[in-house]
Amino acid sequence: MPLRRAGFSKIKSWKWGQLSAIVEPIFAIIGAAFVIMVYPILPYALAFAAGAMIFIVVEEVIPESQRGGNTDLATMGLIAGFIVMMCLDVALG
Repeated sequence: MPLRRAGFSKIKSWKWGQLSAIVEPIFAIIGAAFVIMVYPILPYALAFAAGAMIFIVVEEVIPESQRGGNTDLATMGLIAGFIVMMCLDVALG
């Protein structure tokens, strides 16, 4: 659409659109091959990512939530969120 608005013909716009989309299946295959290669270390990489997310929450989000004066509400919200997360983890396995 932007190419059509810029004055390109329908055929030329279509060709450029197809050319820009050709990288998606190519890199999907490369990405799938990479995942198959690193499959043995995938659980460790995901655990590292989860640890990084927990660190960010503990380091940034929790202190920021306690700063506004609603410390009890923020703490209860954290506890409720954790309970919901654990229930979903057990229920969905």
